[in-house]
Amino acid sequence: MNTNLRKKLSILVVLSMVISLVFGSFAGVYADDNKVTITIVHTNDTHSRVEAGIGFAKVAAKVKEIKAANPNTLVVDAGDTFHGQPFAVISKGESIVKIMNAIGYDVMTPGNHDFNYGQNRLLELANMAQFPIISANLLKADGTTLLNPYVIKEVGGLKIGIFGLSTPETAYKTNPKNVEGLTFADPVEHAKKMVAELKEQGADAIIALVHLGIDKESKDTSYLVRDNVEGIDLIIDGHSHSTLDSINNEGKATKIVSTGEYNNNLGIVNMTFVDGKLTSVEASSFSTEDAAALEADASVAAIIEELNAANKELTSVVVGKTDVVLDGQREHVRGGETNLSNLITDAMLAISGADMAITNGGGIRASIDVGDITMEDIITVLPFGNYVVVNEYTGAQIVAALEHGTANYPNLAGGFAQVAGVTFTLDLNEEAGKRVKDVKIGGQPIDLEKTYKVATNDFMAAGGDDYTMLKEGKLLFQLPGLDEVLIEYIKGLEAIPAEVRPRMNVIEKATAEEAVENVVTEKPTVVEPKEEAATKTYVVKPNDVLWKIAEKFGLTWEKLAEFNKLDNPHLIFPGQKLLVPAN
Repeated sequence: MNTNLRKKLSILVVLSMVISLVFGSFAGVYADDNKVTITIVHTNDTHSRVEAGIGFAKVAAKVKEIKAANPNTLVVDAGDTFHGQPFAVISKGESIVKIMNAIGYDVMTPGNHDFNYGQNRLLELANMAQFPIISANLLKADGTTLLNPYVIKEVGGLKIGIFGLSTPETAYKTNPKNVEGLTFADPVEHAKKMVAELKEQGADAIIALVHLGIDKESKDTSYLVRDNVEGIDLIIDGHSHSTLDSINNEGKATKIVSTGEYNNNLGIVNMTFVDGKLTSVEASSFSTEDAAALEADASVAAIIEELNAANKELTSVVVGKTDVVLDGQREHVRGGETNLSNLITDAMLAISGADMAITNGGGIRASIDVGDITMEDIITVLPFGNYVVVNEYTGAQIVAALEHGTANYPNLAGGFAQVAGVTFTLDLNEEAGKRVKDVKIGGQPIDLEKTYKVATNDFMAAGGDDYTMLKEGKLLFQLPGLDEVLIEYIKGLEAIPAEVRPRMNVIEKATAEEAVENVVTEKPTVVEPKEEAATKTYVVKPNDVLWKIAEKFGLTWEKLAEFNKLDNPHLIFPGQKLLVPAN
């Protein structure tokens, strides 16, 4: 054997030893002669909060770490990604696409809020993306799909079929004009079609990437798809902001996974195949706490910093000042009135000159802290780009809108009616649809036959949040964006009102004991308890809840609620003063 050949053989032997040392442990965990593990990294409902929770820069770092350990990795998103914060709204989603491209996403399905810039803009964003955006049940008027229905990714020698599904609620959970001419068809029917087609294409595993959610108020849920469609190996879900531990997967062959919201968790699923057959699906969450020591990816962090700098010139403009926290917490504005919801509807009423104003609680997306109010604050609170319209409605249509807007009360709902210029009583002892009473507009009893000028947003006027009765109004005129209306109103105020000024009076549901008491002809003599002395006053802080406050003072929440005569003990607000009785 000549010297050159001997040297070449020696080099090959050394290389094979090095490769064995470096990748031997990887092969044992993720792949060997007959076993392959494919890792799916997933996100959902980030709502363009690029620096919240884990943050996209750390998501990028974790993705790199996972891919280094297992090159057989896919990165996917289940929607509500391109819209929500000024960071995204200013560029109409392009900033988010840039970040997702840098992270290396493989596929995404759109959520209802990804249509907030209109269907044409979604298609433009899809063209910018270096990954496909898919949906199988999103149909154009001619019956074809607006987006590709599925993709097949070849990973680790296997074919992974991924199809998308969009919630039919998109028809009214974005401005209906944004999806005009589109149909969100039956998810179950189209899931069955996708499974059949992907199997025919030779898929070794089938993943449904869906924006359906598991909310009880939703009809078309991921549970419905799982329980009625055979052949799906994994459902990656969004829409209901559900975390992995809140999903009922017990005893189910098909696992549903979701990460909650706002980048608080990163989902990781390991799908293991033996001899080409799927043998296990193991899901976990990588939380904000888990990511605390993780170093952010420098390249993605630089992209975010650059985009923030470009946005700052606009978003830093000061438009007003507040001495109290303006409460826009999801749990509050979707189930009651707050000082911020009052401010917004008062602005609509004042600027429009209408008889009353109504907007949806779900359209209020954040609180405003004490201090300067900036453009960024306003856009964050009202990120949807809705504008104010003034329509003409009859008294009967207004009552129908109030009934619809309070139908879920005291449960939370995005369509909760926030109003100004009108007051009413909500009697929880009556059946739904007959609970709204004593409606007054401008202090006068409503006339069901009379027409009134009503300021609302274009989303609701088009039937958004299922306010179908508001689609029937006659358009009188349009105003600028709701954010602009709020800015103009704030600039004209000497001070921001601190307290909640209720427009809805609630009659709580009678207990069984009270119901029996009401039919007794002669009530027993009741000895009124002596008035308890208040030992101190407590000022409610952001994120306070009544039971926690009561616990601080060794009381029950029931006693604290009764002492303060709270109509709804579930609704307390920052800045509110509570009297604390002596023990």
